[in-house]
Amino acid sequence: MTAAPERYTGEVTTGPGGAMTDEVGVITGDLTLTTSTRPDGQADLRIQYTGADEWYTLTGSPTPIPPDTGLQDLHARALEAVRHGGQATTLRK
Repeated sequence: MTAAPERYTGEVTTGPGGAMTDEVGVITGDLTLTTSTRPDGQADLRIQYTGADEWYTLTGSPTPIPPDTGLQDLHARALEAVRHGGQATTLRK
């Protein structure tokens, strides 16, 4: 039996410069970020305007899950990067 993917969701308001997505470029404002595990052991980071139907890939996703801190810490760091207007590439070490 396969375990359900681990998943975290949080709301965030972007800082200067917004959040970069693969599909539409930079988005700004009130956003919802979801970080979830993939079958290959990496993490998907998806972002949307809060309350919208469309989800976008946060640039830099998929990304490795830090073995020492895990998915929850990666999600917290992604929220902080978006809050500061950071790019998803700041998630990679």
